[in-house]
Amino acid sequence: MRRQRRHHRTTPRTARLLGSLLLVTAAGAFTLGASAAPGAAAAPVPLDRVIPAPASVDPGGSPYRITEDTRIRVDGSREARRVGEYLAEVLRPSTGHPLPVTEDGRGGIRLRLADGPYGAEGYRLDSGRSGVTLTAAKPAGLFHGVQTLRQLLPAAVEKDTVQPGPWLVAGGTIEDSPRYGWRGAMLDVSRHFFSVDEVKRYIDQIALYKLNKLHLHLSDDQGWRIAVDSWPRLAAYGGSTEVGGGPGGHYTKADYKEIVRYAASRHLEVVPEIDMPGHTNAALASYADLNCDGVAPPLYTGTEVGFSSLCVGKEITYDFVDDVVRELAEITPGRWFHIGGDEAHSTSHEDYVKFMERVQPIVAEYGKTVIGWHQLTGATPAKGALAQYWGLDRTSDAEKEQVAEAARNGTGLVLSPADRIYLDMKYDKNTPLGLAWAGHVEVQRSYDWDPGAYLPGVPESAVRGIEAPLWTETLENSGHLEYMAFPRLPGAAELGWSPAATHDWEDYRQRLAAQAPRWDALGIGYYRSPQVPWPAQE
Repeated sequence: MRRQRRHHRTTPRTARLLGSLLLVTAAGAFTLGASAAPGAAAAPVPLDRVIPAPASVDPGGSPYRITEDTRIRVDGSREARRVGEYLAEVLRPSTGHPLPVTEDGRGGIRLRLADGPYGAEGYRLDSGRSGVTLTAAKPAGLFHGVQTLRQLLPAAVEKDTVQPGPWLVAGGTIEDSPRYGWRGAMLDVSRHFFSVDEVKRYIDQIALYKLNKLHLHLSDDQGWRIAVDSWPRLAAYGGSTEVGGGPGGHYTKADYKEIVRYAASRHLEVVPEIDMPGHTNAALASYADLNCDGVAPPLYTGTEVGFSSLCVGKEITYDFVDDVVRELAEITPGRWFHIGGDEAHSTSHEDYVKFMERVQPIVAEYGKTVIGWHQLTGATPAKGALAQYWGLDRTSDAEKEQVAEAARNGTGLVLSPADRIYLDMKYDKNTPLGLAWAGHVEVQRSYDWDPGAYLPGVPESAVRGIEAPLWTETLENSGHLEYMAFPRLPGAAELGWSPAATHDWEDYRQRLAAQAPRWDALGIGYYRSPQVPWPAQE
């Protein structure tokens, strides 16, 4: 159900104009923590104004001021030092301070790994006149704590030139850990191809809000995007185009490893997806033998869905799947492998079940755990598998019950309801980018729902988390991605991280509005939703 009848193609010139308009609209917005008047002391950002909302906030005491004498103190671990160096790279350009990363001294900003009730990703932030201390049990927790610290500083801290400051961190304590272990963003690089640098830019943006999974949709009807040595035409030919007939592209294995490395440096796990048995025209066009009739179809550059299928009855199909899974698993250190499984309209139900019975053990053979779109529950999900639900409020009760039954039988769910957090849905009828088959999705609709109580009949314990997909039928560059992801992505991140008790639209929209100067400082173009009280323009 991701289809549209007409493809809205936005030209590079339109993209530049759109980006220029966004920069103009953001220009003049106030900067958090900026002085109210010349010489006046800046008020630090309150501890409870960050996104995602922390689990516990106890404000009080004097703020800490970052100065030229501030040091970033780390314990003896390489992991803490890496996070400390990352923090220094963020702070040095805007503050102009040297901020040495050291194991010596007192005060300053301290990053420490220690046993405690933090879990794999939680942290504690203590701030006072003498310094700021971030404590976590694992490096990911320190990294997430650094993202909170960034938001507690004035927005100008994100700029790449020296700014006047002052750089104050409000006094008090934050204790924080995520509600869900799966907090993902999916990027479709198949409909339109995105370079390694463009993917890295998106990684940095989603890491700001404590997401921990980058799901890469690497194959579809319009393009195959990852090199497979044993089937070289997949990338060379199947990756040679994209929606609208552009040149396409693909990642070499070295490219993919660099994306994985960079994501890991931001504590994001890459989840590769090879969609099958449908959404496979790029593969079918590359190798005639994968077709039941032995005839390769032409490459496809449109946006329809559901017309392609691997030949379930041919043994070569499973040789193909085995090789692709093996080669991609070898360069993917994470646990998960996404096998798609959606919109296989050209595959009979009987064949779909047979296919999944053959393919899921192949994923296990190469040390990975299956995740698939929720149509996987129409077969028998493997033990430990996850189903990613992308249905709508209007999805049939029978389909919802099929998913719920699988959840009650032990299949975990990742929630990605298309009419809530598909980031490619238009905000309203005037949105120049995106699709509208799931309806218009404004900021409040994307935020105002509870993953733990969303699907009838699903035990809350079965929900593993959320994921915000960004399909790219109409999106061609980083500016397009940003306009559709912001301001909805932070809300999805908050649904995944923050306790349900903190979810309040009226409070959230105020916190979201305060992010605008930060996005402006980072050069992120965003949609100025009328539902959000954005800072006044000069």
